[in-house]
Amino acid sequence: MPPPQLLLGGAAPAPARATPSLLHLLLDTRHRVPTARAASSVLASHSSHANDALLLRRAADVADRSAGLTSPHPNFGCVIARPQLNTDSDESWVVGEGFLYAQGTSCAELLAAQEAGEHARGGTAYLNLEPGDCFGDNTAVGSLVQAGITRVVVGLRHPLKHLRGKAIQELRSEGIQVDIVAEDLQSKLFEEALKSCLTVNAPLLYRAAFHVPFSVLKYAMTADGKIAASSGHASWISGKASRGRVFELRGRSDAVIVGGNTVRFDDPRLTARHVKGHVPVRIVMSQSLNLPDKANLWNVNDAYTIVATQRAASAISASVIHKVYAFWAPKIIGGLNAPSPVGELGMNQMTQAINLIDVSYEQIDRDMLMSGFIEPIPDLSPVIPSVEEIPSVDPEVSPYEANIISFYKTWDIFGAFSNFSPHPIHMPDENGDYFTWPTVEHYYQAHKFVDVDNPQARDIVQEIKLAKSPEEAARIGRTRQKGFPELVRTDWETTKIDVMYRAIKCKFSTYPHLTNMLLSTAGSVLVEASPHDLFWGGGREGEGLNYLG
Repeated sequence: MPPPQLLLGGAAPAPARATPSLLHLLLDTRHRVPTARAASSVLASHSSHANDALLLRRAADVADRSAGLTSPHPNFGCVIARPQLNTDSDESWVVGEGFLYAQGTSCAELLAAQEAGEHARGGTAYLNLEPGDCFGDNTAVGSLVQAGITRVVVGLRHPLKHLRGKAIQELRSEGIQVDIVAEDLQSKLFEEALKSCLTVNAPLLYRAAFHVPFSVLKYAMTADGKIAASSGHASWISGKASRGRVFELRGRSDAVIVGGNTVRFDDPRLTARHVKGHVPVRIVMSQSLNLPDKANLWNVNDAYTIVATQRAASAISASVIHKVYAFWAPKIIGGLNAPSPVGELGMNQMTQAINLIDVSYEQIDRDMLMSGFIEPIPDLSPVIPSVEEIPSVDPEVSPYEANIISFYKTWDIFGAFSNFSPHPIHMPDENGDYFTWPTVEHYYQAHKFVDVDNPQARDIVQEIKLAKSPEEAARIGRTRQKGFPELVRTDWETTKIDVMYRAIKCKFSTYPHLTNMLLSTAGSVLVEASPHDLFWGGGREGEGLNYLG
């Protein structure tokens, strides 16, 4: 399954936009207010709607804190608010908020409810996106119900068909009022709020609609539109602050793509050097494969590098670019042969030019950043990942058989079987003492280095224990295994299946509802569509063992 977000030469969410003032919004409707009583009613309605819209945008901003950490999950944010006491104002005060840090961690609704405590009772929860049950125990909805929430405002229904509307129906069945933007809340006041909800999950929505990764074109150019001198030299066009922003954009992307000339002339590292956490895959597109023998990209200890070759084509003309980030530097270099950021597109008239949508401008020190979408963010909801998108499965199993149950990490209810699901297990640690591991993946990755008589190996085990998410635990374990093979236990290849089996057996023994869920799949084959997973399904070349299937 392709990654949901790609960065061609970087990617990120749109900058926050200024909230329109309530006064401006009221002035827009004054001509429709015929009487003082009607005016009072309209003012109250607008005040309430403005408050809802503001808090929904806050939920989208909260959700954005996990961008680059949740893939392949959506970015979820929850804000719980309640009316101010002893006041006639319609404004609310926020009593709790939370976001899904990464897959396999506590959901946004649970975190917000825990922070709000008793203040949540009788309050309203604002969700940028309808909850999706990835735990197998309905935690998101249950958290709001148990907290005493009486109303929920939802920005977008879930884009996946098997989850779309499910949580909304469950909330309403519990007697909770649910208002959905563009359905129950149709005021113009919610247009910006809806746009924020769309933007924060743009990669997922594009992926769902078009079955291709959300791709961003990023470049830095001089004031006269050049991305390099005539000689090919390009370091540095933009300033240090802009380069820091590029590292941030990379940290929010699943992959960074460059051409062969960039490798030859610039020798980039393409890492998010100043951003902790997620590290994107590096992809080099080269027609000739005439690449240097030594380059920073060939060091794969911290990130994978993929080299691809095929006929060159304009990514913009092929409609695989969805957003543009253009850094303008206050420099002029000239040169007839100096390259510009975009080549020939076959357009002869200015009327053929591509007009960017939802354009934003931001000054970054001496540079200017302009960003905009090439096409609107879709709000469609096909099921993903589909059977056809499974990259590889057990060679004994046809992916087109009707009895296949596929899941990708913790995408849906069967994702509770994943090593990444947030089900702690109580198992021995490196000292033989029982320890509560946050997930099966934490336990599995740490045991690559258990019983190795080396202080550095013991430090790695502690680092994995403290990882905030199973994704981080997996990244630490895999990178340390590649970078320091001498620290991996010598019997790992023969014992890793036993390690995984013990962890999964403990998980199912601890959580009876997972056992019941597993029994409900009798007669079907379980396949996790992950190239890393040998135990549950695919594996890189279809070598998955498909245990418990």
